[in-house]
Amino acid sequence: MRPLPATLRRGAPLVPVDTTGGRALAAVIGILTFLAALCAGGAELVAASSAEWRAAVTREVTIQIRPNAQRPIEADVERAAALARAVPGVESAQPFTQADSERLLEPWLGTGLDFSDLPVPRLIVLQLADEARPDFTELREQLRNQVPGASLDDHALWVSRLSTMANTVVGIGLALVALVLAAAALAVIFATRGAMAGSREVVEVLHFVGANDDYIAREFQRRFFRLGLRGSIVGAAAALLLTILFGLLAQAWRASPAGDQIEALFGSFSIGWRGYAIIVLIAFMVSAIAGIVSRVTVRRFLSDNGV
Repeated sequence: MRPLPATLRRGAPLVPVDTTGGRALAAVIGILTFLAALCAGGAELVAASSAEWRAAVTREVTIQIRPNAQRPIEADVERAAALARAVPGVESAQPFTQADSERLLEPWLGTGLDFSDLPVPRLIVLQLADEARPDFTELREQLRNQVPGASLDDHALWVSRLSTMANTVVGIGLALVALVLAAAALAVIFATRGAMAGSREVVEVLHFVGANDDYIAREFQRRFFRLGLRGSIVGAAAALLLTILFGLLAQAWRASPAGDQIEALFGSFSIGWRGYAIIVLIAFMVSAIAGIVSRVTVRRFLSDNGV
């Protein structure tokens, strides 16, 4: 008597996952989870850094005073600083000295230059109190009347552009995450249809003994959920390790010029607890998508093919 196929033997799973195809699908899911986690972590990093930048920028206001040959600039600087200190919500008004202003130009003009003949403007940096939103309309009017050549910049345009840039980057990151999840769903669809074709004899036997389509779909959902969970955990763990490694490297380079630039752009290069939670959530989302998509694909396959 010819032995039964392996798929029809007692105790054999309806959907074998420890096969070459199953291991390949787990690897694909792991890679896709890794990419999705990196995109989400990058978006979270940009969002957090943007919030820090905006908080720092919105707490500073700058007054610029252009030199006027008919007026003593030091007196204009002191007058503008006194007017700024009188505004409610302004914590401090720190005028830059002539040497400080010249030092700001050195990265562009170089060192060793004589700035005495150049109309170098003077700056006054205003520090605002926490949660303060002063109205500078009156201060602008006072500067216009009492300190000709003075202008106030509350950095609103810069903050608006920064917010637009950060929101665009975050939106692109979320779109990439959605595309990666869609790719994972497509991979599961093809794998499920292949598994259904390979388990056709088992499905027919189950139907013969009274099993309904819902039971068969649940079995596929359970198997593919576990397979997706196995692959997504590996991918998420790799993304977490890489993120932690980048954070350690950023700390090691902090004293170097490159490290200063990285810290200026991304802060401490740490995504925080929310970023780590997002990566873990993506891992469970991928495994849940694998299970749900597999169930839907099985039900549609059984309905279309009349198995």
